[in-house]
Amino acid sequence: MPSGYVIANVSVTNPEQYEEYKKWSTEAFRVHNAEICVRGGKVEVMEGDWQPDRVVVAKFPSFDAAKAFYDSAEYLRARKAREGAAIMRLVVVEGM
Repeated sequence: MPSGYVIANVSVTNPEQYEEYKKWSTEAFRVHNAEICVRGGKVEVMEGDWQPDRVVVAKFPSFDAAKAFYDSAEYLRARKAREGAAIMRLVVVEGM
């Protein structure tokens, strides 16, 4: 079965408040058996006009599991903590 990936590009607007989001999102990832492949770190655009700030890639057992994570009570708590702290661009992708 193909894996599911949550891929996010995050522009942090309130770093102090964003720390609260990171705490709750870390717990949500753990509860939903996500493997964190990328979380922050150095970014260099090789082609195109993409301007990523903070990139996160999380691997889930399936596309449906990744979607369930996003809609879960655990991640909803994290999303509420993030309100006003960041601009989030997030997709779910089916992959290998």
